[in-house]
Amino acid sequence: MKRIISIVLAAAMLLSITALLSACGSGESVTVYNWGEYIDESVLDDFEEQTGIKVNYKTFDTNEALYSMLKTGGSDIDVIITSDYMVGRLIKEGMVQKLNYDNIPNFSLVSDSLKNPNYDPDNAYSVPYMWGTVGIIYNTAMISDPVDSWGALFDPAYSGQIAMIDNSRDALAIALLYLGYSVNTTDEAQLNEAYELLVQQKEIVQTYVMDQIFDKMETGEAAIGTYYAGDYLTMLENNPDLAFAWPKEGTTWFADAMCIPVASTRQENAEKFINFMTDTDVCVRNMAQTGYASANGDACEAYASELDEDAYAIMFPDAGFLATCEMFENLPEKTLALYDSLWTQLKS
Repeated sequence: MKRIISIVLAAAMLLSITALLSACGSGESVTVYNWGEYIDESVLDDFEEQTGIKVNYKTFDTNEALYSMLKTGGSDIDVIITSDYMVGRLIKEGMVQKLNYDNIPNFSLVSDSLKNPNYDPDNAYSVPYMWGTVGIIYNTAMISDPVDSWGALFDPAYSGQIAMIDNSRDALAIALLYLGYSVNTTDEAQLNEAYELLVQQKEIVQTYVMDQIFDKMETGEAAIGTYYAGDYLTMLENNPDLAFAWPKEGTTWFADAMCIPVASTRQENAEKFINFMTDTDVCVRNMAQTGYASANGDACEAYASELDEDAYAIMFPDAGFLATCEMFENLPEKTLALYDSLWTQLKS
């Protein structure tokens, strides 16, 4: 009898504990995929404390890697932070779901200039996160002449010292811009010409990198490379010999956005996370950590006063300069297949 009573009491206690934990929201979670080095991770703790929703935070290296992950599974992913052209592709292929803006009131804080972009005209599927530009990073202790052209990345004088970006869209864009073509060209002859330039460059490239470029440039292991401007500001803190240049042939600018994959079953949790990430204080903290401009205009205004003149110019380039930059567009399937083929050949 005592054993039966003990079992009953234990079962009752377990039910009570389970109910209490459930009431506290301990069973709630959200899985977030983001670029590396692209958030102040302490804000995740604050989100968990405020909402009781556990964040499973993971990173990816390229938009294409994220796309493959979503295509081959990704049923556990609730929020993705990805780039403009990829958002357009995911929308077109039905891979992200429409947002319920009743759960994202902080969308009102997003700058009007970043709302209703071409890749998502009504912001039905995405909320802007951060934006920035691409340029050349070089070590002035290793390269004495000022750098002002993409041609520096193809210069045999820097053989074995070049860290080339390791994704097809950015790499081919650099070659296309150097050759005088649009980064959104669908002309196969132009794309093949850009590919041949990358083939020639491969002989003098030290390594292909994404976030590995931090170590390469901060330690002086590589003399020159190409990456995103915000990351340069982070590298500069660890190596003051580094310099940054926007090439005279032109460059690209990007706007990353937060979306919810269509397979997610935790939409409300995901929208709470997106809303939190658009909060002004959170945006200021993320800018301070990453060196990128937030989509939240109030946050940009608040943080701008903390920057010196050079950092401000890189983080917040003026509208006239941005008008000369191209933003990647989602390309036709035939062109995307050619990109995949050329990149596979290059890296083989």
